[in-house]
Amino acid sequence: MTESILIVTEDEKLLDDLLRLCAAAGAEAEVAHGIPPGPGAWESAPLVLVGDDRAGPLLRSARSPARRAGVLLVGRDPDDPGVWRRGMGIGAEHVVLLPDGESWLTGRIADAAEGVGRQALTVGVMGGRGGAGASTLACALAVTAARAGHRTVLVDGDPLGGGLDILLGGERAEGLRWPAFAESRGRVGGMALEESLPRLHGLRVLSWDRGDSTVVPPEAVRAVLGAARRLGGVVVVDLPRRLDEAVAEALTQLDLGLLVVPTELRAVAAAQRVASRAGMVLRDLRVVVRGPAGSGPGGLDGTEIAGLLGLRLAGAVPTEGGLSAAVDGGRPPGADARGPLARFCAEFWARALPENGGAPPVGGLGSVAV
Repeated sequence: MTESILIVTEDEKLLDDLLRLCAAAGAEAEVAHGIPPGPGAWESAPLVLVGDDRAGPLLRSARSPARRAGVLLVGRDPDDPGVWRRGMGIGAEHVVLLPDGESWLTGRIADAAEGVGRQALTVGVMGGRGGAGASTLACALAVTAARAGHRTVLVDGDPLGGGLDILLGGERAEGLRWPAFAESRGRVGGMALEESLPRLHGLRVLSWDRGDSTVVPPEAVRAVLGAARRLGGVVVVDLPRRLDEAVAEALTQLDLGLLVVPTELRAVAAAQRVASRAGMVLRDLRVVVRGPAGSGPGGLDGTEIAGLLGLRLAGAVPTEGGLSAAVDGGRPPGADARGPLARFCAEFWARALPENGGAPPVGGLGSVAV
């Protein structure tokens, strides 16, 4: 079975344009000569591009191919009302008019070539105050998801955090870091991104290097996170407490944000400022309480902390003894599947991931009790 994009047209100029767009999207193309297309090609292609010059003959053919998903009618004349009728006639999902629709069509071709299905559930983690344990939780969530067999990408969104690859014991691992993507614009290929990143503990990690500070603009953040999300599975983003344009862009890509707050009154006060800023961008922000319930001054528990912040409670993570020593020994957070941190993460994914009965990430996770 072919994995090439199928092009059905005899318009040479249109064919040249469609081949150019396929090349730009990194997709192979097969051109069908004649109506109907050859046996098997129509059914097996991930995407079929039918030129408007062939829509009429396709409709009139006594051996018209069966209706299927993933058929696009490509034309050029926006003033021809018949193009929409012909699109409906061949069962096209969309009618694309060039040249205006080139950018959209390139993305659609690339998605088809990469086998894009449901986008990744994308979860961001940030600390309510410094040292709250956001990076630890982000790593543990990623390690736990990968151990459960989910395609997982961990993204370090804090250039001043020292690098998540160190927490994973992979600071010397081969692969690209953020500075390599600083000039990224438009569309980054998902598979190319995945293959370029270090693989640690069954997941891919995009971290910072130990060189001079590199400014990654929001356009690059948008391109890279968009590519990671198209791979499906899980994307976990470790975010700083400050809110600049790049962090704001990352927040817009999230399905769900987790704010880690220790059980201390001062931590709650600091978290209120973080939550107010992040809440201006992020639709769904929830609290993860860290530490023994009621251990801080005033005896606050998770429900009370969430109430003070005006946010939903995602759960509480008890303190895990020996975690620092384990990290120093090359075992990342969440590596102990029986530890309290890994148990929290496993329960979180069990509720949040669509295949486990949670709501799909489209439109946020507002209905999921996690």
